[in-house]
Parts: sequence; structure tokens; C-alpha cells
Amino acid sequence: MNVLTRMWKREWPLHLMLVPGIVLVLIFSYIPMAGITMAFQKYVPNKGLFGSPFIGLKNFQLLMDYPDIGRIFFNTVYIAVMKIVAGMVVPVTIAILLNELRKEWVKRTFQTLVYLPHFLSWVLLSGILIDVLSPSSGILNQVLGLFGIDPVFFLGDNKWFPYVMVISDVWKEFGFGTIVYLAALTGINPSLYEAAEIDGAGRFKQTLHVTLPGMLPIIVLMFTLSIGNVLNAGFDQIFNLYSPPVYESADIIDTFVYRMGIEQAQFGFATAVGLLKSVISFVFVSMSYILAYRVANYRIF
Repeated sequence: MNVLTRMWKREWPLHLMLVPGIVLVLIFSYIPMAGITMAFQKYVPNKGLFGSPFIGLKNFQLLMDYPDIGRIFFNTVYIAVMKIVAGMVVPVTIAILLNELRKEWVKRTFQTLVYLPHFLSWVLLSGILIDVLSPSSGILNQVLGLFGIDPVFFLGDNKWFPYVMVISDVWKEFGFGTIVYLAALTGINPSLYEAAEIDGAGRFKQTLHVTLPGMLPIIVLMFTLSIGNVLNAGFDQIFNLYSPPVYESADIIDTFVYRMGIEQAQFGFATAVGLLKSVISFVFVSMSYILAYRVANYRIF
């Protein structure tokens, strides 16, 4: 009996446990990929994938000639990059501040409170944001009114809308990132702080020369992995909050695909846009994992 046979007899129950997951991935991830064909067709629903006429790359040519496509790509990258940067800075800062707290129950309580929004859907949070930011009855505009500032239509103004998306996204997700960075802080050798204290370093210099270098590997890892999300500006969030007056600053690739495919029934064109985004995202994801491996020695397999 060779080694492979012995391994199979010993580990076959573990491999059997993989079967349901593999079946689900095949059904929901790989079989729907046949729909990519629509990107090269003038898709007609009643003719289906096999009966619709093949038009080659005309949908992609139409995409390149579309007058707003540059603005849509810019909005996507602009909002996504701001979310990535803010989503790194805020959790790192909060984690460092929480680490300075000496009362453990205060730290745990704050940590739990900031983590709660992560579990709420954008449908629910959008309703809250619409009420809070309302120009007529929103509490934020009422507070601004106390200082003599005119009401601002945050969700209807192209100047403010991208920043509202970034701030609300950071508020929802920074609790999760904070936990990751707090976990990284526990890995720093306490003797480094003792040595820095003996050398006369205060809390600020200890943070600068011990805490931040200790967190640097996980910061670099999280940043490199986030590069793969440069074209993911957050469909759920923007779809629930945007409106036609802010299409100029809010329309991203995912919302554009939704409008073209679902509302205007241009299935082939919408599929071409989605396919182009997927190809570019695949390149970014591959780059991020290569960087993560080179810089932080992070490997999936």
C-alpha cells in the first residue's frame, strides 16, 4: 500500500466534507459564468443564449464610445480609493488609542459598540442616513442651523455625496478593522515598551517607535489586499442612497450596470461592462496578492 493510498483512506472523510461546498460553488459561481456570452451577443430574452445573434466586440465598442463612461470609471475609482485610505487611517488610529486605555471594560465596551454597525445592512442604514441628513428635518442640519449655517442637501448635492459615502462607510466598517489592528498590537513584545521607557521615551514616542513599527506588517498586508477593491466602490450603499440629481458624482460601474441591464434591458451591453470590470478587478486582485506575498509574506495556499 503506497503513501497516497494510506493518505486517502485516512483523510477521505475530510475530503467528503468538501463536496457540498464544491457543489454550491459550481452551481452559483461557475455555471452562471455562461452568461458572459451575452457580452458578445445582441441578447434577446425569448431567444436565449443559443438563439441570440453574435455581434463580436460591438458591445465593448459601444462601451468605449459611451459619453459618460469616463466619468463612471472616475467616480468608481475616486470613491473606492477614498474609502480604502480612510478605512486604513481611522481603524489604525482608533486601535492605538484603545490600546492606551488602561481600564479593560471600557476598551471592551467601546470595541463592541463600534463593531455593531458592521452587522447592519445598507438598506437599514440608508433609512437612518436619509433621516439624519434630511435638509428639512435631519438632526445634522438642525445642529448646523444653530450656528447659522444654511441647510445642506448632503444626499442631493454632487459636491457632498462622495464624502458622505466615504464617511458613512468608514463609520460602518471601522470597528472590524479596529479589531484586526488590536489583534496585531497584542503581538508586540512588551519588553520593547520597557526598553523604550528606560531610554526615556514617553507614550507618544513609544507609539511612534514601537507601536507603529510593530503594526506595520499587518498595515501593509491590509493595504495591499485592499488594492483588489479599487473598482468596488460599494453597490449596496450607493444604490440605496443615490438619486438622479447626483448621478454626476455617484454613478459607479455597478449602478451603471444595474440601470443598463435591469431598467433598460440592454443585457448584452450591461454584461460587457460587468465583464470589463471583472477582468480589470482580476488583474488588481492578482497584483494585490503578489504584493502581499512579496511585502508581508502573506500566502493563501
